[in-house]
Amino acid sequence: MQIVQFPCLSDNFGVLIHDPKSGATAAIDVPEAGAVRAALAAEGWRLSHILVTHRHHDHIAGIAEIVAETGAKVIAPAGAADVVPGAERYVREGDRVDVGGLSAEVWDAPGHSPDHVIYHFASDKVAFVGDVLFALGCGRVFDNDYDRMWQALARLGGLPDATALYFGHEYTVSNGRFALSVDPGNAVLQAAVAEAEAVRARGGWTSPTTVGRERAANPFLRATDPAMAARLGLAGQPAAAVFRELRERKNRF
Repeated sequence: MQIVQFPCLSDNFGVLIHDPKSGATAAIDVPEAGAVRAALAAEGWRLSHILVTHRHHDHIAGIAEIVAETGAKVIAPAGAADVVPGAERYVREGDRVDVGGLSAEVWDAPGHSPDHVIYHFASDKVAFVGDVLFALGCGRVFDNDYDRMWQALARLGGLPDATALYFGHEYTVSNGRFALSVDPGNAVLQAAVAEAEAVRARGGWTSPTTVGRERAANPFLRATDPAMAARLGLAGQPAAAVFRELRERKNRF
């Protein structure tokens, strides 16, 4: 798999994945048609597929324009059919998606959005997680389904350490500041925040991250840690309750 990432809108990421053997190319969401068009032209790739993670406007705004230009096949979450009409396929948990010779398993991952899915390309050790997880953070829980959001995060945390996670927004520095407020003694986190600040200062991007790094540094994946629960006054409480408290604190941060 070849992967190209580029900025869209104010803080979104666009991503293209390419199978060099077949020539197939997919966009992960289309936040902005012009940015996707420019990335395709720069690589000399022809768009064959669009893989939609969820219904939010900043992830689907450019789909109609790009489809009109390229004829790309749209694959979207089953729960997003009302906002992504005319897709070739609507997918849900356990479905498989192929982009040429590249193959992904679809995971349902509600919480940030009830229709949210993740595309896990196990053979390539890559997952496209949309707005479920960010470096050092996670997405807001808009539909109040904290338990299922936690389940999605815990599932990501169970992937091999080397798995690359491509996420939807550049929020890492602000996420890191919150993370330090709830996990100040974490040396891995301290180093990750310093690195993110340096990367952003020179105009770089912090996506992708890896499962191993997030498991060590991301407070939302550390909800199973008894020390984290104790710091929040939740000693002995289940991880889902610790996650909810962390997310609600982040909302107020």
